[in-house]
Amino acid sequence: MTPGSRTGATTRAAVHASSGHRLGASHPRQEGPVDLRLVPPALAAWAAAALLLDTPPKWAVTAVVVCVASAGVLLVTWTAQGRRVRPPGRERSWGPLQAPPSRPRPWGRLAVAASLLCAAASGGSAALHGADLHRGPVPDLAREYAHVEADLVVTSDPRRTRPRVASAHAMPPGVLLNADVVRVTKADGTATVTRAPVLVIVRGGTPPGRAAPSAGTARPRPEDPWPALLPSTRLRVNARMAPPLSAGGKAAAVLRVPGERAPHVIGAPTRAQRLAGRLRGGLREATDGLPADARALLPGLVVGDTSRVPVELEQAFRETDLTHLLAVSGANLTLVLVLLIGPPGAAQRAERRGLAPRLGIPLRATALLGGLLTLGFVIVCRPDPSVLRAAACGLIALLAIATGRRRSLIPALAAAVLLLVLYDPWLARSYGFLLSVLATAALLTVAPRWSAALRGRGMPPRLADALAAAAAAQAVCAPVVAVLAARVSLVAVPCNLLAEFAVAPATVLGFAALAFSPVTMPVAKGLAWGASWPTEWIAEIARTGAALPGSGVDWPGGWRGGLLLALATVALVVVGRRLARHPWLATACVLLLLLVIVQPPPLTRVIAGWPPPGWRMVMCDVGQGDATVLAAGEGAGVVVDAGPDPVAVDRCLRSLGITRVPLVLLTHFHADHVAGLPGVLRGRQVGGIQTTGFQEPPEQAEFVREQAAAERIPVTRAVAGERRRAAGLDWQVLWPPAGPAPPPEGPNDASVTLLVRAGGLTLLLLGDLEPPAQRALLRTPAAASIASVDVLKVAHHGSAHQDPELLRRAAPRLALISCGAENTYGHPAPVTVAALRAEGAEVLRTDVDGSVAVVGGEPGSASRVGAGRGSVPRLEAATRPP
Repeated sequence: MTPGSRTGATTRAAVHASSGHRLGASHPRQEGPVDLRLVPPALAAWAAAALLLDTPPKWAVTAVVVCVASAGVLLVTWTAQGRRVRPPGRERSWGPLQAPPSRPRPWGRLAVAASLLCAAASGGSAALHGADLHRGPVPDLAREYAHVEADLVVTSDPRRTRPRVASAHAMPPGVLLNADVVRVTKADGTATVTRAPVLVIVRGGTPPGRAAPSAGTARPRPEDPWPALLPSTRLRVNARMAPPLSAGGKAAAVLRVPGERAPHVIGAPTRAQRLAGRLRGGLREATDGLPADARALLPGLVVGDTSRVPVELEQAFRETDLTHLLAVSGANLTLVLVLLIGPPGAAQRAERRGLAPRLGIPLRATALLGGLLTLGFVIVCRPDPSVLRAAACGLIALLAIATGRRRSLIPALAAAVLLLVLYDPWLARSYGFLLSVLATAALLTVAPRWSAALRGRGMPPRLADALAAAAAAQAVCAPVVAVLAARVSLVAVPCNLLAEFAVAPATVLGFAALAFSPVTMPVAKGLAWGASWPTEWIAEIARTGAALPGSGVDWPGGWRGGLLLALATVALVVVGRRLARHPWLATACVLLLLLVIVQPPPLTRVIAGWPPPGWRMVMCDVGQGDATVLAAGEGAGVVVDAGPDPVAVDRCLRSLGITRVPLVLLTHFHADHVAGLPGVLRGRQVGGIQTTGFQEPPEQAEFVREQAAAERIPVTRAVAGERRRAAGLDWQVLWPPAGPAPPPEGPNDASVTLLVRAGGLTLLLLGDLEPPAQRALLRTPAAASIASVDVLKVAHHGSAHQDPELLRRAAPRLALISCGAENTYGHPAPVTVAALRAEGAEVLRTDVDGSVAVVGGEPGSASRVGAGRGSVPRLEAATRPP
């Protein structure tokens, strides 16, 4: 034993003795120094792998040789200086129990040498993995965009791309999967055996005769066989090769496969993967009868199966920084292990907890059982890198359970990082891996100290632990999230704190349902029903947090933004420690932050002037789409179109204090007008939905019907001549005509057109009418009523397709255009803006001005917009910058 180790052992013994416990107290400052010896080698291996993955071979070899040579020199020097040296000028003999004096060994050199050797090993592994991308015929064929027949081995779960709203349409989801090409046949019949990783993109995977999944849902159709493929399955596909989508990725090429045909399977998956597929399918079957949120979310919480999670719920999880709950993480396995053996600190005590001691299982057998559970976890969740990372994090908890020592966790985490980077160097460039390691390190180092500080100020222990864990993980991960999202969530800590209490029961009951599903499905369904309650609570937290007006703030993206946020976090921690000494001041700061996040409408109206008093109409800033609200009494509003984003329209309605919606009127079924419907319906009393009679696109019309049916809301058709009133609001449907008419040229020409009267103002809402329908509208008896309106909602986001006569006839005082910032459609067209201004209209647009509120009064009042028309109703426009 070295003098340093003897000193450390003596120190630890003294600390443990002073604590009154054989293993020491759990106080973070009473466990002696943290063992960080494995941290430098792990970081060196991580950095080397990240740098050498796509480095030219000669440079990679040079770097490895330099690292090995330098480590060899340091080791030789360290060994030489550690030899026993006879003192000069003295000759004497040493007895059998005596030893000559020796020089102290330079342990720092040994640490540097170990780090260099780990860097060399990791760099060599990374260079070999990177070389796989350039070996064989696949890279050359990709550069030629060649059509080939390829034999593949699937290496990941197929995953659906999320439907994207592209102006009028929701782009149908495709299927992505990772695979290895093992044989490729060119167009001339030349076949080559190879092995190269590729990304397979299957477009249009929905079989003919069935609609693609609608916007707002990612539910796979049972007839589509592509998402049902299991890893290790062998396929034969006819595909077009293309270069990778981005440089530095883990694919040598992209294979684009048409999805009209079922996959040609030439080799069945392995027995282990079939078992895992059966278990995952059993969990999905057990959740089939649950409410929508629980049905979608529970498989994601348990095994990372997010195939059912709708787009708007996924976005809500992203905006509240709860996405880690949708990915398989070490927390899943840790919960099961703690249920088995109890808290780590009590593992070696006589009063240890958990199921294992209650069943009489000894400690070593319990550790072995925990290892088997970890193996089963990897099999069920598929052994891809993210699952292996989760298993490594779970094994850290298992090691703590076996030893009962917190200070063994940091070296275990470093060892896990080192081994995983050596096994798969691509993890060194994975943001998910980085976030996982940072969060785990924060929970092991920062959270215990923050928890102890909170307990010292009188906070209950469980609440202190939960709050410290959420705050520590957010503090270290937020800079990395800002690099990716260019946004900082202000609700992440409270949302994670509130969700934390539901994660454990949902996960444990979900795993139980998974285990019972192959044996007895009724029991599995009962367990899944029990898990649905905490699961729905988590979904409600995510949606509520994301919809709050101050849920997040924009932040500079990239690494500069991440560094800036890291510095801001350090400053916030320093200030927070000082504020903690002044409870009243700290409470005031917390209440101020709460007001910034919630932004209650009465307070926001006083401070920010939004919404303005007496507002009649608000055009919400929802990006490239339409969403308009007409005031219909206190807390009520008629919603015309829902925009493309459920979160954006929900946030707009919350800022207006809308809790009741007498009517949702969808002018037509294009996705940029209807995809946000779930955000309108969520948490509000909705009296009915009214739509156009032209059911195109069919998948969007089906989506609206599904949403209405789920909430039991009646759907009716709007026809010309219909007139309605609601709390001082009066509107008349001008288009489409009620009688038989030739079919419109497209959904735009079937847009419901409204003439609205509110507070003495006249508003004309044109939907997306194109010039043919605009001219037809001018030929109807209702044309006389649209002359000299006060406000015009310009058709089709201000595109160039406008009828000049309609603009002249309407002659609005205020023209509103809803469009997305930097959209690729050229909206609004400069010619349209010029024509409106030539008619004397003030033009406001959501991409520049944000949400726009229209305020009206009685005739003869002062007017800020369109002044000079004589006795006209007062018309003002207030904006809320984006």
